[in-house]
Amino acid sequence: MNVFPGSRKRARRCCPWRVALWLIALPMTFPAWADCGGCAAIAQRFVAEEGFNGVVLVGHGSHIDYSASFGVADAATGRALTADTPFESGSISKWIAAIVVMRLVQQGQLALDEPISTYLPDYRPDNGAKLTLRNLMTHASGLPNDIDDAIKRDPATRSVSIDQAEAVRRFASGDLRFEPGTEWDYSHSNWLLVKSVIERVTGRDYASLVDGYIVRPLAMRHSGTFTGSSLVVPGMAHGYRKLIPQAEPLDKPSPNFMMLAGGFYASAHDFFALVDGLFSGRVLSPESTRILMTVERPAQHYALGGRTKTLPFGGKDHPVAWEYGSNGAYRVLVWRTLDDGHTVILMNNTSFDHMKIGGLGTALMDASYR
Repeated sequence: MNVFPGSRKRARRCCPWRVALWLIALPMTFPAWADCGGCAAIAQRFVAEEGFNGVVLVGHGSHIDYSASFGVADAATGRALTADTPFESGSISKWIAAIVVMRLVQQGQLALDEPISTYLPDYRPDNGAKLTLRNLMTHASGLPNDIDDAIKRDPATRSVSIDQAEAVRRFASGDLRFEPGTEWDYSHSNWLLVKSVIERVTGRDYASLVDGYIVRPLAMRHSGTFTGSSLVVPGMAHGYRKLIPQAEPLDKPSPNFMMLAGGFYASAHDFFALVDGLFSGRVLSPESTRILMTVERPAQHYALGGRTKTLPFGGKDHPVAWEYGSNGAYRVLVWRTLDDGHTVILMNNTSFDHMKIGGLGTALMDASYR
């Protein structure tokens, strides 16, 4: 597996005053729509008070009401962020994977409740007879999180070059911690098995399925999967621990075998195209979308690869497709109300406080109803 060894140039450190000037001089680098009257004031106040470096998008249905970009994608060159700048999406990659699985279920190639030994006859037989795709995609499998444990012991595991079968043997074949379906435990190792199932059944690599089922049909021009460092992706927002007083780059590579857990990237415009396309029936059938978004683990609001929450906006409770992802410096929030299609997308590349991002998302969603 090619993990893109570090022959590329790293971002140079830059002077504090230059970063400060960029943040002031480039508060908005993409034209803003004015349909959300309060959104601009909310976003600009947040940037001024919190030093937010990122992209904001608010819309409803297929219409973008407000879009603005603040700060830099690359501190070394001063390249500005735009709504077309790709970001790593972190755990939103799991939701993308669940969409691909539901497409294969819809086509009759997979079944959510079939033992995975049906698809992986060489996998550990006692686990394979108990585990299902539904267990794996709802983190109710009992499979220990051996891949995360391995990375914590040795961060170089992120750059290890092994094939999918060997990755499953090393990191997704442990003794089950509980009977599948009885508890919840967030485990990235689940998604190594899901990838193996998908690729064994289809005879195709996962990246080509994402491209064929999601990216190309929805004309997502700045989206896809990556292996190794995401900075190999043209135009990618660079990740930083912080920008001030000086830029500190942060790059956490992702191996191919973890692609479903965190190897998807997209721009704000493309995420908007995704949620509009998905919930208008252009990716999955209505029944498949319903299954995708149905909560399986109520205490965690967890459905298949993502969450569905009920949240109050505009004086009314709304069911919301609630997707949040992070990896290293990247923070991406995507919310879509399932009853009336209001959308908020926030993207950050400077390790920003995720609770504050959630607060900004709430304020913008409320404003979209005024």
